[in-house]
Amino acid sequence: MSYQPFDLSGKTAVVIGGTSGIGLAISAGLAEAGADVIPSSRRQSEVDAAVALVESKGKLSLAQTSDVGDRKSLEALLEESVNKFGKVDILVNCAGRTKRTPTLDVSEEEWNGILDTNLTGILRSCQVFGGHMLERGYGRIVNIASLSSFVALFEVAAYAASKAAVASLTKSLAVEWGSKGVLVNAIAPGVFPTPLNASLLNGTPRGQEFITRTPLKRFGKTEELAGAAIFLCSDAASYVNGEVIAVDGGFLASGVNQ
Repeated sequence: MSYQPFDLSGKTAVVIGGTSGIGLAISAGLAEAGADVIPSSRRQSEVDAAVALVESKGKLSLAQTSDVGDRKSLEALLEESVNKFGKVDILVNCAGRTKRTPTLDVSEEEWNGILDTNLTGILRSCQVFGGHMLERGYGRIVNIASLSSFVALFEVAAYAASKAAVASLTKSLAVEWGSKGVLVNAIAPGVFPTPLNASLLNGTPRGQEFITRTPLKRFGKTEELAGAAIFLCSDAASYVNGEVIAVDGGFLASGVNQ
């Protein structure tokens, strides 16, 4: 049999926040690449629907909810995943939230809530699943960063701060864990309308500015993120560690577009 570096057959992937938007597209992509995929989030109905999608692609799954704000729920997700599959090879952290507020008006409650989900939630998940991976000497972790890991976006300071920190945390874990077989990278999506952000983008001056500054002159489709995720989770990326890969239609490369 020839070497298939992008084949994820025999791998078990957990996608936290994997039941809608970007996470659901990545769950589907990993399943299509051969992995058994466990898409998890807080809502049982969304978990059940995502599990059905994975199983429709001929792969195994597990219907288990989780909340990145609740470490015990993450520990339960790991336990149930290992009970069924024997191991977890891949972790993708997609859970996130945002809110547009002028920074002068951001309450500490709003600030702390966004950072707890977007940053501390990833830390919890990486600690819980990373411990299992380090024990086995193998793992692939992919975090979801953002354009705002690199550039400021208007009136989402808490979100931007959290995503800049996600890029930093990704690099820190890569440095600590890479020599032990656990590679940690991130994807920085460009502008992908999802239920999380559609109201900020569709038919708005903000959305038009994003399109103007994106050389491909369109928003992304969530399924266009699957390839980067498959790559980072596969043997093809066995020497890729601590990277934040932008999938943004050229936004970060853009200066003057006309």
